[in-house]
Amino acid sequence: MKTDISPISVDLYFIPVETRIPLKFGPETLTSVTCARVCMTVADKQGRKAQGWGETPLSVQWAWPSKLTYQERHEAMQLFCRSLAEAWAGFDRQGHPIEVGSDFIESVLPGLLNKLNRDRSASGETEPMPWLASLVCCSAFDIALHDAYGNLLGLDVYSTYNAEFMNADLSGYFQPEPAVKQQAKYLAPCFTRGPSLSFASKYPADFLKFPPDRKMPAWHLVGGKDLLDESELTGKEPDDGYPVLLPDWIKQDGLKCLKVKLRGDDSSWDIDRLVQVGRIALENDVLWLTSDFNCTVTNPDYVNDILDRLMLEHPRIYQMILYVEQPFPYELQENQIDVHSLSARKPLFMDESAHDWKLIRLGRRLGWTGVALKTCKTQTGAILSLCWAKAHGMTLMVQDLTNPMLAQIPHVLLAAHAGTIMGVETNAMQFYPAASTPEETVHPGLYKRRNGQVDLSTLRGPGFGYRLDEIKRNLPDLAAHYEK
Repeated sequence: MKTDISPISVDLYFIPVETRIPLKFGPETLTSVTCARVCMTVADKQGRKAQGWGETPLSVQWAWPSKLTYQERHEAMQLFCRSLAEAWAGFDRQGHPIEVGSDFIESVLPGLLNKLNRDRSASGETEPMPWLASLVCCSAFDIALHDAYGNLLGLDVYSTYNAEFMNADLSGYFQPEPAVKQQAKYLAPCFTRGPSLSFASKYPADFLKFPPDRKMPAWHLVGGKDLLDESELTGKEPDDGYPVLLPDWIKQDGLKCLKVKLRGDDSSWDIDRLVQVGRIALENDVLWLTSDFNCTVTNPDYVNDILDRLMLEHPRIYQMILYVEQPFPYELQENQIDVHSLSARKPLFMDESAHDWKLIRLGRRLGWTGVALKTCKTQTGAILSLCWAKAHGMTLMVQDLTNPMLAQIPHVLLAAHAGTIMGVETNAMQFYPAASTPEETVHPGLYKRRNGQVDLSTLRGPGFGYRLDEIKRNLPDLAAHYEK
């Protein structure tokens, strides 16, 4: 198509951010993060050019859980971002962003990761960087590609995910699976006829919500180190005008949805935490809870026993649990655990394992019923995963990577177009609110939650609607620049 684009140059920046309070990820604790910000210039077949921006926090502890030091992993991810900048700038594929992004992820990203890991091994590093970490690094570039395309055409990029702008339908990305007759009533309407599911003549727009939500319920993260009541205060808490105790957050932001971080290896602590948070929720008119076991569980009975105890001893709290977020290890192919017994109790959502539609297909066979999408695994991957999951009757959620600054905007837009089970998780305002002050002046409803919601009404214009020319942010020195 004449609107097909190709990258021609890339700028990469690293923006350091400090947390106001620690955020616990399994056995590790996050106290700072580096955000990779990318400016990508693209050109179409007529030689017209446009820039797009993307950003992702390089959340080392989440993307690469390991006994290696934080610094070792952090430096490897930054080095990989520099390699990606060079590779994206030299990538010759022309097409729609989903086509270009998918080709890069399939044909270029694995080779870059293999090279990094060979170099690490040759220098004495024994542990390779995982695929998830490579996706996190790649996502800032992929998001910038989508933004640039919308900017070039002067269109909201979501309005281009259709036959008018894409060269091929979704059948070029997915292998059809036979439809089971008993499942037909759960499938998307366009797939309830015929002997098998077919993506022929189907485009992402067929699975997206138009018009998108302009306000959405906001999920607040209750971290493992978050304080629940005054008895836990030590006097060392930050005095910066933001709440410290959970009840104060609920009252200030009007919260109705709480995500509870658990340990996954201490059932007594986990159930006590759920009961404590549940009681605070009930006292403050919170409606929904979800539980996140940090991927440390290896047997479904661990979670089943906790849910069964809650159902018998604290039935109201049990009823408030809307879904369970991935309790099991990241590597789904190596840990093919049958989870039907758990998803029979509560909806069970893939997160860290849901890298692409093929893994989602495997998860569905094992008993998973929902998918938690994340833009930090690329916009392209999130859109394609959304389409496959929705077509196969799976429920969706959009989960946060504690996205500050520009990273927040594609994140909430994905949720607004996805049709999630309930709103969107958004917690950067808890852990580093000051980091987003320049963006908040333009989009106040995205960086502060009011009446338990985030407000997207200020997003407008082409691409992701950043309104970047109005955001007064001073960027650090360039970390890398490459061009064709």
